[in-house]
This record gives sequence, C-alpha cells and structure tokens, in this order.
Amino acid sequence: MRYFALCLVKTLPSAYCVGGWALGAVVSASRLHRVGRGFESLSAHHFLIMKNSGTIVLSQLMSPSSINLNLKSTDSSGVLEELVNQISAIAKQPDARQTLLRALHEREQLHSTGIGDGVALPHARNALVGLVDRPVIVFGRSTQGIPFGAIDGEPSKLFFLLVAPTVTEHLAVLARLSRLLRDPSVRHQLLAVSDVRKVLALIREAEAKL
Repeated sequence: MRYFALCLVKTLPSAYCVGGWALGAVVSASRLHRVGRGFESLSAHHFLIMKNSGTIVLSQLMSPSSINLNLKSTDSSGVLEELVNQISAIAKQPDARQTLLRALHEREQLHSTGIGDGVALPHARNALVGLVDRPVIVFGRSTQGIPFGAIDGEPSKLFFLLVAPTVTEHLAVLARLSRLLRDPSVRHQLLAVSDVRKVLALIREAEAKL
C-alpha cells in the first residue's frame, strides 16, 4: 500500500515532507507526492528542531479525562466539538473553546486531517499561543466511524486531537503520533481496548518500542 506525503512550506523556512502521513498545513496538488512508508524526506533543519525540543512522550500529554472511547457524533463538526470538550484546561473558557474549534474547522476546510487507516489527527494550522501552556492530546474513538474526508476514503474511527503552544512542539508531537500510529497492531489494539487507563498503558508500551 502506498501513502501520501504533504509538505508544509508556509510556517517553516524549508519544505517539510513527512513520508507516510499528512502532517502538512499547506497543501496544493503540486506538493502532493506518492511515497513509501517511513519518513522519506525529513530535512536536517526540522530534525534538529525536534531533537533540540527534547523527547516528546505522548502518554505524558494525555490523561484519563482526555480519552473518550465512545464518541457519539456522526459527523466531523460534532466530533471536533466532542474532542474539544475533553480538554480540561479550557473547560471553563468558552471563548478559548470557540477559538480552538474555529481553528480546527479552518484546518479541515484547507485539507482533511483524516490520514487514512481509520485515523484522524485534528489540529490547527499553527500553534495556538496562549491557549494552553503545554501540549495536550485528546483521544476519541468512534465505533461506527465518521466520514472525515480521509485520503483513503474510509471513515475515521481513531481521533487524536493535538493542541500545542509552540510550532516546535506542534510538529514534534505530530511526527511522533504519526510514527506510533503507522503500526497496524497499535491501531487494532486501540480499536479493541475497553478502559481509558489501558489506552495510556498501550501507548506507553508502544512508545517504548519506537
């Protein structure tokens, strides 16, 4: 099976192409290339950014309260709202929630974050300074799947919403999530797990193997 790479050329100084999955924020037909699995073209500049940002530990950016194993929504707008409502840091900040929702919708209108294999990585085009003081990941699962404009045309069932205060953290978390979720066994286990704490344990164990 072949995958797509999308290039980010606006936010950062050089083209950032991640072979495998869609991490780009600005997409055009001329920048869409078929590639094989793996990070085929991660520039030295952006590799250095991630290296210097320290090791991102996904399981530390999540908590039981940020996991929803039974999303109720049947469309993309509904699922984005459900995911945003799981962020405890802005639970009592309606303006912040609306700012994030607007940014997420704008990103989806630009190009879907449904990256195939039943996975979607909703995120804003850029880091949202001042909204959160550390990266946050919300995980939501839909049993039936939700049409999300994924590149393979299949409904998305596994949703990882990312919010980060800096571009460096934003890209580092996206890259690590992409790497983790390319493993079919991880995706299958996330579809089957029945307890939120087991989700955290599963991700912790999978990260240890990266």
